[in-house]
Amino acid sequence: MAGKHFGTDGIRGLANKVITPELAMKVAQATGVLFQRGDHRHRAVIGKDTRLSGYMIETAMVAGFTSVGVDVLLLGPLPTPAVAMLTHSMRADVGVMISASHNLYQDNGIKLFGPDGYKLSDEVEAKIDAMLDKDVALKLSKSADLGRAMRVEGDRARYIEFAKRTLIRSLSLEGLRIVVDCANGAAYKVAPEALWELGAEVIKIGGEPDGVNINREVGSTEPAALMSKVREMRADIGIALDGDADRVLIVDERGKAVDGDQLMAVIAEEWKAEGRLSQPGIVATLMSNLGLERYLSGIGLSLARTQVGDRYVLEHMRQHGYNVGGEQSGHIILTDYCTTGDGLVAALQLLAVVKRKMRPVSEVCHRFEPLPQILKNVRFKARVPLDEEQVSKVIEDSRRRLGNAGRLVIRLSGTEPVVRVMGEGDNPDLVEQVVDDICQALTAAAA
Repeated sequence: MAGKHFGTDGIRGLANKVITPELAMKVAQATGVLFQRGDHRHRAVIGKDTRLSGYMIETAMVAGFTSVGVDVLLLGPLPTPAVAMLTHSMRADVGVMISASHNLYQDNGIKLFGPDGYKLSDEVEAKIDAMLDKDVALKLSKSADLGRAMRVEGDRARYIEFAKRTLIRSLSLEGLRIVVDCANGAAYKVAPEALWELGAEVIKIGGEPDGVNINREVGSTEPAALMSKVREMRADIGIALDGDADRVLIVDERGKAVDGDQLMAVIAEEWKAEGRLSQPGIVATLMSNLGLERYLSGIGLSLARTQVGDRYVLEHMRQHGYNVGGEQSGHIILTDYCTTGDGLVAALQLLAVVKRKMRPVSEVCHRFEPLPQILKNVRFKARVPLDEEQVSKVIEDSRRRLGNAGRLVIRLSGTEPVVRVMGEGDNPDLVEQVVDDICQALTAAAA
């Protein structure tokens, strides 16, 4: 975590309480000052999802950037990966995505990208964080040097063409009936248009944002509506994005959900066969299922694990030269194309496999049988119960009992006072027992 404002994915919190206009303006001013390098006119790109509070935050950030002499290019509602791509493509000095991802409309957030289109490092975020409590008056521009703000035309078309070009030119999705759930979020226009232009029959749900319905009973974290629609329409596949479309969940033709682990397995195996993997393996987090690791091992690939958060996956990928990585939650990062997770691009890679193999999605996506996985949360107040000696003893004993037949992941949440306890293994009864034992020890220590 970079500081008191930044978490694992930028700044996030309740709109107009945590994410206030004052904070948004200060973040823009600090970022604008930090990224002014050289004598050229500096520019910031700002995109957002469909939350009502996006107007407020966008306006405040425009004021912040222009007050320190940075021009602003306003994109409007676009996926996070589109903002990242356009930041680099348009030679901007910094990119901003206003979104709280899969959270409901009450929350909002600020994600920042450097001129290369990658999310800022912890170190850079810490510098911005430190500047937020300082007086920036000495950095304000003279009246003649203030920045300008302008709306960008054709931004959606540029992203759609970018996404389509991740496929070979001859590939067509003709003959596929696709239900796409846009979560009433940032991709509500671009995702259906891209799929239709590629030849698919497209049925859209979650495509009527009103400012307050983003992620509400739709999207990748609420797939029930998509599952039902796929069965109702006898569709070949369902694609669920989240509010800012940087993650994806797939639903097969039977209406069953397919998570990011299975999707990574599909892409890894296919890219290995095509000689496209830059390393003999992929990168995922501690939360990815042990079944994925065993499956990859069986086809000669490794699984490197990082702490939870797509930024840490990407950091490891860049440091060690991997081009496929992601999270079980559906953040799939394909660095041949993208600088961050891209739900639409990941879905297109799967659709390419489905078309090439001419097999149903349920067969294409079932690469391994996931091990039973149990996740429970223990809430605490002031004292962090993980530090207690008795808790450590129970965790150590639980790991010994599981042995090589399972895994335990115990971690502090990055967004709330909660300890998350995840267990998985070949024996579901044993897994549940050890998870319960750890939770009981944590609860007792937190009392």
